[in-house]
Amino acid sequence: MAIGFIDCHCHISAEEFISDVDEVIERAKKAGVKALVAVTENGNEFERVIALSSRYADFIVPCFGIHPVQGVPGHKQCSATLKDLEPVLPLFSKYKDELAAIGEIGLDFTPWYVSSSEQREEQLDVFRKQLEIAKQLDLPVNVHSRSAGRHTISCLKEQGIRKALLHNFAGRPSAALEGVQAGYYFSFPPAVSLSEQRVKLIRQIPLEHICLETDSPALGPDKKGRNEPKNISISCEYIAKVKNVSADKVMEVTLANAISLFPKILKAIKL
Repeated sequence: MAIGFIDCHCHISAEEFISDVDEVIERAKKAGVKALVAVTENGNEFERVIALSSRYADFIVPCFGIHPVQGVPGHKQCSATLKDLEPVLPLFSKYKDELAAIGEIGLDFTPWYVSSSEQREEQLDVFRKQLEIAKQLDLPVNVHSRSAGRHTISCLKEQGIRKALLHNFAGRPSAALEGVQAGYYFSFPPAVSLSEQRVKLIRQIPLEHICLETDSPALGPDKKGRNEPKNISISCEYIAKVKNVSADKVMEVTLANAISLFPKILKAIKL
């Protein structure tokens, strides 16, 4: 199998990339990226990510999902409700053959987004509804969990989810290992290299359960700058350092993990 990177969680349909997406993708390819698993945050992105995946059919595999926090960065943001999901429900079935996963979905119990038990419960309803869609379409899920790591993994298990990626996971190692036992994968963006906070977590998760991501345009090596998929090598090198193995080993294992988790990658790329 050819060696390369799979960016298992990025936002290539985000507004930050509209003006120069061609150049961003070209830089990613030159950096050894073989494919992007492109997630969405709201229904307005669904058709855009499909258009990109059609235009770059050998590189982008799309996902549909309603993020647990809705709004525009820099403006008022709030917890997702069923009203955010319901208008786009028909699109999941319409594009089911193109989708690599359902995502970005999940839970975000950060206090300034969720201030009441009622809001938590509605966010859980949105999450459960999308997990049900994933089961109906036989697709994996690409999952967000902030201030809700254990809740998220418990919900995934309760709903009978077998294939999941927990992106940028920052929960306790004990919660992560519960996810490992369930067969789930965990991915980490370049920003983890800026802090020693997750060394213990990465060290304890088996490499066979780790994938690479950038979460671009966020969580890059420069807190103030736009992140790009080309920066995925930073994640690879950092994980290699923490686990005391070669970067080539991390690249090889995470590539195999990504293909196992998102088999539609094989329809889009040449290895």
